[in-house]
Amino acid sequence: MFKSIQKSQVTITELMLPSHSNFSGKIHGGYILNLMDQIAFACASKHSGHYCVTASVNRVDFLNSIDVGELVTLKASVNYTGRTSMVIGVRVESENIQTGHIKHCNSSYFTMVAKDENGKNVPVPGIVLDSEQSIRRFSRSVARQEQAKTRTNHFKASEFKMDDYISLLQGHNVKVEL
Repeated sequence: MFKSIQKSQVTITELMLPSHSNFSGKIHGGYILNLMDQIAFACASKHSGHYCVTASVNRVDFLNSIDVGELVTLKASVNYTGRTSMVIGVRVESENIQTGHIKHCNSSYFTMVAKDENGKNVPVPGIVLDSEQSIRRFSRSVARQEQAKTRTNHFKASEFKMDDYISLLQGHNVKVEL
């Protein structure tokens, strides 16, 4: 079974309140991460028809701060489907409601896994790739998975060879005392 990406896309907009801010008066990153996880869950659950859990989050870079009083819009879309997992792309934008200025605040990729009522992984529908953008996003997810496998293997304790990496430490703010 295959579903169109558009059928499970989710968008939410929320006003940022003083209770969401950190000590510097900007919106707390943890609050934004919580919203991102919620929308990834909603998108994945909508696509799969099952309860979903977050397996991993790939890179969250906070590009622009968000001010109290701004509207934050989160957009989620299925970028990739495996057998029981999905990669959900999440984009966060803020809008100054007085000026209309919109800022891209961050984008991230949540790997979500569909579960049945007993907590067992269940198969998810595939996605229909109907645009160059959808093919690009799917391909990027495949490449990211391959890179993660390679990276993980190189740094396994049983595989790690210190001599291969010790020179990488030069020029960094580190002191090695062996």
